[in-house]
Amino acid sequence: MTFRATVLTLFPEMFPGVLGHSLAGRALAENAWSLETVQIRDFAEGKHRNVDDTPAGGGAGMVMRADVLARTIDAASPEGDSRPRLLMSPRGRPLNQQRVRELADGDGAVILCGRFEGVDQRVIDARGLEEISVGDYILSGGEPAALVMLDAIIRLLPGVMGNEASGTEESFETGLLEHPHYTRPQEFEGLTIPEVLTSGNHAKIAEWRREEARKLTAERRSDLLPQTSQPVTK
Repeated sequence: MTFRATVLTLFPEMFPGVLGHSLAGRALAENAWSLETVQIRDFAEGKHRNVDDTPAGGGAGMVMRADVLARTIDAASPEGDSRPRLLMSPRGRPLNQQRVRELADGDGAVILCGRFEGVDQRVIDARGLEEISVGDYILSGGEPAALVMLDAIIRLLPGVMGNEASGTEESFETGLLEHPHYTRPQEFEGLTIPEVLTSGNHAKIAEWRREEARKLTAERRSDLLPQTSQPVTK
C-alpha cells in the first residue's frame, strides 16, 4: 500500500521541496509514497478568482472562503476516500509521535494549507477537518507545517529507514527524550566517550541510556514524564 499525500495549497510549487531529497526523496522516487498538489485557486470563481474575503464582524486580514475550499476538498477527496482530512493550523492539537505513527499506518492524508488570517469555520465543520499544529508559533502559511508533518510520517513508512530500529529508539517514542550519542574519535577537545559505552556490556549500556534519557527529560521536558508508560529505574 502506497501512502498517498494530497496537499491543497495556493503554492503548489513549494512541494515536494525538502521532501524531494534524502530519505523522503528516495522513497518518493521508489513509490513508497505519492504526492499530489491541488491548486486551491483553480476552484475559485469570477474574474479574479478570489479565495479569500474580509472577516465577518470586522478585523484585520482576510479569511479563506468556505465555498472555494469546499469545492477543492470535494474534488481532491471525493466520497469514499477514507483518508483523514487535515488542516495545518496554529490552534490545532499539537502534533505528537503517536499521531504521526497513526497517520503512517494509514493509507495517506488530505492536507489543507491555510493562509491569511485563517479558514472559515463552516468548512472546517462541514468537511470534518482535523486541525493540527506543529508548534506554538505562527508561520506565514500551512505549507512549511505540512512539510514538517509529512517528513515525520514518511520516515516511518516501511522500508524508508535503513535501520528499522532507528524509528523506535528516538525521542518521544518511549515517552522520554533520547539519550546522548557519541562516536569516534575517542577523545575530542579533552572530552572522552563515557567508559560504559566502550565496555561491551550491553546490559549496562542499555541501563545507562535509559537513565540518561530520564535525566534529560526531567531537565528539559518534565511535562513528558507522567506520560511514560514504563518508569525508568536504576
